[in-house]
Amino acid sequence: MTVATQTYNDRVVRQFALMTVVWGVVGMLVGTLLAAQLLWPALNFDIPWLTFSRLRPLHTNAVIFAFGGSALFASSYYIVQRTCHVRLFSDRLASFTFWGWQLIILLAAISLPLGLTSSKEYAELEWPIDVLIAIVWVVYGIVFFGTIMQRRIQHIYVANWFFAAYIITIAVLHIVNSAAIPVTWTKSYSLYAGTVDAMVQWWYGHNAVGFFLTAGFLGMMYYFVPKQAGRPVYSYRLSVVHFWALISIYMWAGPHHLHYTSLPDWAQSLGMVFSLMLIAPSWGGMINGIMTLSGAWGKLRTDPILKFLIVSLSFYGMSTFEGPMMSIRTVNALSHYTDWTIGHVHSGALGWVAMVSIGSMYILIPRLYGRKEMFSTKAIDLHFWVMTIGIVLYVAAMWIAGVMQGLMWRATNADGTLTYSFVESLNSTYPFYAIRLLGGVLIMVGMVIMVWNVYRTVAQRAQVVDVAIPPPAAQAA
Repeated sequence: MTVATQTYNDRVVRQFALMTVVWGVVGMLVGTLLAAQLLWPALNFDIPWLTFSRLRPLHTNAVIFAFGGSALFASSYYIVQRTCHVRLFSDRLASFTFWGWQLIILLAAISLPLGLTSSKEYAELEWPIDVLIAIVWVVYGIVFFGTIMQRRIQHIYVANWFFAAYIITIAVLHIVNSAAIPVTWTKSYSLYAGTVDAMVQWWYGHNAVGFFLTAGFLGMMYYFVPKQAGRPVYSYRLSVVHFWALISIYMWAGPHHLHYTSLPDWAQSLGMVFSLMLIAPSWGGMINGIMTLSGAWGKLRTDPILKFLIVSLSFYGMSTFEGPMMSIRTVNALSHYTDWTIGHVHSGALGWVAMVSIGSMYILIPRLYGRKEMFSTKAIDLHFWVMTIGIVLYVAAMWIAGVMQGLMWRATNADGTLTYSFVESLNSTYPFYAIRLLGGVLIMVGMVIMVWNVYRTVAQRAQVVDVAIPPPAAQAA
């Protein structure tokens, strides 16, 4: 009697991995155009859907949810199968999540430039698209948790705990924050009003950072760093403490976005205190990831993928120190509304999220197409250096510009009048916008290098063979 060999479902992983690269290019191209518009506003060509105000939410949604989201889908589907030794719970539902997510991205790319927006940060999409997001996300949860329930390995690896937390939390955040009263198919009003609306929005907004852009990518990190280093995670106990501390504290940090507003002082203080507490678990995770290379530091000289992963952890540590510092009221009084905030966001989004995603895709894509490694290791190394220099230029320029803006805006003469007008501060910022654009161009050049490398890898692939699931007696991958 012939027993059919069960295989992993890597088709959907391949689809999401390739779209990660595609949407990465699109999102960063829009970002580069926006950086150029800050120097030359006429680049909108007086076309309404090319104005900064409409392209900016398109950029954030493309980079966070299209690029980052596709990377999370690809890696979580890949990792949960390998660590549970089972095929995805449902091939059809997994395929639905891919096509549903791409449809959502397409609808966002159409509606946002047309000015159809709910005006909520990171939640700009109008209610019909919000409903579709909720449906796709719930199906994603069914596929992921269904796979966990069918696992052959009794132990649930820590990466899956982070993925589980991000899936559950994003569902709750999205559904609660997006609750709205529809007026037409393209217009709705938030179910909440005034200060409550702001509080709910930033409960969502900061936890979109905390769970979508942090917990999800930590799941990616806890699998691919040990895998690429060829060593077990530095401290498994620390990874568990990291998980529980992070998800317990992060939910309370949102009010620090609303300092000096009508939000009650006690709520502002709560957000500040919990933000400061976040330094401990965040740095614990960063140290755990970096120290996984103990005894294998020499690999950094020859493995550019490890460079991506380790530098991403360095940016994670830096961003998760800077964020809590900016949540302190006295610091926030200087930083709020300035380009310092933009620098902070991009040190996390580009330095942490993009670099760990790119490193992970460089690991995944050749394996998904029957190759041992990418077509060109030198191209990966070039991509790393071009992108790292680009990020440093971008972030440093925004840090300097932000502190300068904050100081200029608060400067007063002896008679109490403002020393500088807003236009003077804007004029002083222009050189830093040029450096920001240069950094953005370098990051974009890096993505073009990645597209070429991925294309050559996929084009010269060996025959794609479904990967067999190990027998129950085998150890976890």
